[in-house]
Amino acid sequence: MKVVYLSTFYPYRGGIAQFNALLFRAMEKHHEMHAVTFKRQYPNMLFPGKTQYVTQDDIADTVPAVRKLDSVNPLSYWTTAKYLRKQAPDLVLTKYWMTFFGPSLGFVLGRQSRFTKRIAVLDNVIPHEKRFFDNAFNRYFLRRNDGFIAMTEKVKEDLLSYVPHAKCVVIPHPVYNQFGTKVTREEALNQLNLGYLKDRKILLFFGIIRDYKGLDLLLDVMAALPKEYHLILAGESYGSFDGYAQQIEELSIGDRCHVFQRYISDGEVPWFFSAADVCMLTYKSATQSGITGIAQHFELPMIATHVGGLAETIQHGKTGLICRDRSPKSIADSVITYFEEGMRTSMSMELARENKNNTWEGFADKLLAFVKELEVPELP
Repeated sequence: MKVVYLSTFYPYRGGIAQFNALLFRAMEKHHEMHAVTFKRQYPNMLFPGKTQYVTQDDIADTVPAVRKLDSVNPLSYWTTAKYLRKQAPDLVLTKYWMTFFGPSLGFVLGRQSRFTKRIAVLDNVIPHEKRFFDNAFNRYFLRRNDGFIAMTEKVKEDLLSYVPHAKCVVIPHPVYNQFGTKVTREEALNQLNLGYLKDRKILLFFGIIRDYKGLDLLLDVMAALPKEYHLILAGESYGSFDGYAQQIEELSIGDRCHVFQRYISDGEVPWFFSAADVCMLTYKSATQSGITGIAQHFELPMIATHVGGLAETIQHGKTGLICRDRSPKSIADSVITYFEEGMRTSMSMELARENKNNTWEGFADKLLAFVKELEVPELP
């Protein structure tokens, strides 16, 4: 099968590019793969982070992608559509995580041959942070696909609210295995200059900091926990961090919150997940989270709020805990239960068992089986 994968690839960095690279490599073992990516992904004025691009500190997979599409230049939509159509692929695969990309990706998909199947891997359908154009852009993009891969039932449910008869299969997020192996707790803490925490109980908040991820909620939880509980906060803030810094000060938990407020390079990731006792996902809203794929790889159990598809990803009592509600007390109770009942060992063992089956090759096989079964109606 000839596949054109249109999405974010090197030289862009971040979780979307990593997902695409890992899936691309799994699929290229048995199929002819062509990667096409953006000339401009986000205008700099719209990008909230420090940089969109791979730096010398990143361990990036340099997938050979052709840079064609400019997300805000309609002329590039035409040239990209023409380029893809000329390749005459059997399948055009995209990844959809933000309505901002609906017009550019939707235009390209809408101008492909009726003999080409169009499949989108959906991270989100209904955005966490609402914008006035969301509904229109969603409809434009979704209706130009023949089928969809959702990683949770919640994402599929959101899809069907827009396209009631959409053909969709749910395939869980694979384990992110590109970060190497875990190291000893002592080595990890020393690398982070936190060796003095070796006898403390350590919670981890990891990844891009956005309001919907509930860091403010987790800080309230920290204030409710005894002094032996510490938080490692690692990730770049998409927006001002000042409010969180003020909250830490007002709650008098600065000596128990260890802040690495920056983009975490791939080589550093094992230190954070090896240093922690549990990964915290105190989201206010969610569909799925790529952080679960990293935590699973490092066999680090998770404690999460009961929102979106998190409860599908985390098996309550086996690979983590799902809090009964989003109140700081409920979350704090789950944290204390986790430590007092010594759940770490059994949950880590269960995650190790799951990791053997939750592979990128397995994800690719299920995706391609869905494609083969998909009947595409002739376009009018």
